[in-house]
Amino acid sequence: MLVICFSPPCFLPRSPSIIRTIFPPIFHSFNRQFHPLSIKLFSTQDVYAFNVQIGNLSRAGNIGAARQLFDEMPHRDTVSWNSIITGYWQNGCFDESKRLFGLMPTKNVVSWNSMITGCIEDERIDEAWQYFQTMPQRNTASWNAMISGLVRYDRVEEASRLFEEMPRRNVISYTAMVDGYAKIGEIEQARALFNCMPQKNVVSWTVMISGYVENGKFDEAEKLFAQMPDKNIVAMTAMITGYCKEGKTDKAKILFDQIPCRDLASWNAMITGYAQNGSGEEALKLHSQMLKMGMQPDHSTLVSVLTACSSLASLQEGRKTHVLVLKSGYESHISICNALITMYCKCGSILDSELAFRQIDHPDVVSWNAMIAAFARHGFYDRALASFGQMRSNRVEPDGITFLSLLSACGHAGKVHESLNWFNSMIESYKIAPRPEHFACLVDILSRGGQVEKAYKIIQEMPFEADCGIWGALLAACHVHLNVKLGELAAKKIVELEPQNSGAYVVLSNIYAAAGMWGEVTRVRGLMREQGVKKQPAYSWMEIDNKVHFFLGDDASHPEIHRIRLELKGMKLQMITDDDIEEVFSACSC
Repeated sequence: MLVICFSPPCFLPRSPSIIRTIFPPIFHSFNRQFHPLSIKLFSTQDVYAFNVQIGNLSRAGNIGAARQLFDEMPHRDTVSWNSIITGYWQNGCFDESKRLFGLMPTKNVVSWNSMITGCIEDERIDEAWQYFQTMPQRNTASWNAMISGLVRYDRVEEASRLFEEMPRRNVISYTAMVDGYAKIGEIEQARALFNCMPQKNVVSWTVMISGYVENGKFDEAEKLFAQMPDKNIVAMTAMITGYCKEGKTDKAKILFDQIPCRDLASWNAMITGYAQNGSGEEALKLHSQMLKMGMQPDHSTLVSVLTACSSLASLQEGRKTHVLVLKSGYESHISICNALITMYCKCGSILDSELAFRQIDHPDVVSWNAMIAAFARHGFYDRALASFGQMRSNRVEPDGITFLSLLSACGHAGKVHESLNWFNSMIESYKIAPRPEHFACLVDILSRGGQVEKAYKIIQEMPFEADCGIWGALLAACHVHLNVKLGELAAKKIVELEPQNSGAYVVLSNIYAAAGMWGEVTRVRGLMREQGVKKQPAYSWMEIDNKVHFFLGDDASHPEIHRIRLELKGMKLQMITDDDIEEVFSACSC
């Protein structure tokens, strides 16, 4: 059976094998009565039946069988040609569509529209424009296809001009332009066009709501969603994403539970929302529920689940997810491999991170960054540098995240001088503008190295205002090196930026206490009470028997708290006993 994209010219029938298989009655008549006039026996109804089957085979991915059926037809109409031309570009063989279009005896507007759409699908937007300009007559679908194509490739200004020239617009035309304006951030213009639409359908509402969500205007999205007459699953999924971006996972879950028949996109939105908001355990539970309902994960699901495993540092769940990756056939998918590198790194298994990296045939910048960050996190400065060298040998250009990982490697290894060299190299050799996180990392490295004044000087010379991360790094160093003056300044800046940041008050109080300034300690604690600032309790967690246990400071709510305390007392007594035995042996040796 023919399966290649480029088939021989299609003129006379080659063999009746396909006709015999698919249309036995037609074949019987065709075989018995074939002679120069037999083409007359091939009725309009027969042509229609063949055209339908060509379309069905093409959509099923069996373009070879569709082409053989087309070639064996004694008579073809324009629909036959349109069906096979569309079938080829739908199956990734646009050049053969183009060749057949050139051979086509009679073309109609559908033929031209198919070629425009084929060009757009094959990322040939300029060729699509040529077909649009050349076609003898256009209908509304022609204009819509071209406008949608221009929007798809971010050529919204050209799409807008075409929209203005359009003689007759319909709901598809308006919706395409609303989507276009939203994509380039012109959300007010998108809303103005949405408001003046003579008719809206469910897609129009969904596009406008999604536009608000993607442009960070969730309040407006929420209002519009409330006005939407018929809420569909796509709009509800967009709102779930919006709630999660706002950190409102509880509201997202309520909406998620209201979806009667959830598709994979809605499951992914909710799982991703949990994973990105630090609710890794909830993400894993929801993923387990999804699998029990027979829903198969895609690569987006697996990346989100691996992110959840990373946040929980749950190696056991991470390994289970890796098994699912293998079963699903995604072991070489670059996004999943990148997520596996990070997951194994955060779970303490750097060797598994390396194995995941080696699964990638052609690592991109994200892959290299993940591996460099993994080595940095585990204190392997030399290996992080070696990976950077290999990255450059493979002609992959580093970005800001690459240098952030290198600075992090310097920080873990205490390489103060090297960190300054990398920072300067990033700016001068690679022309990458430093972001606040680069300065925060550099300030942290200098501060840890005892160069607090130099760190403060860098803050003063920054091209933008320092954020809480940068001032926080300096404040922590002032606590270690007991620099009261700079500590007061850093704490003041943090409180100005985040008035409810309890960390700044606590660290400043500790600095005063270490300096014996007890009056200032009392003043800071009183200020906390006045401002209603409460210290955030520290917490830790561990995974036992597939369950994550959280422990808050001064929290006695754990169901096994009495056994835990009893065990801790036993460990303390054991430690005291060991110390006493060591003292006895020391005394004897003297």
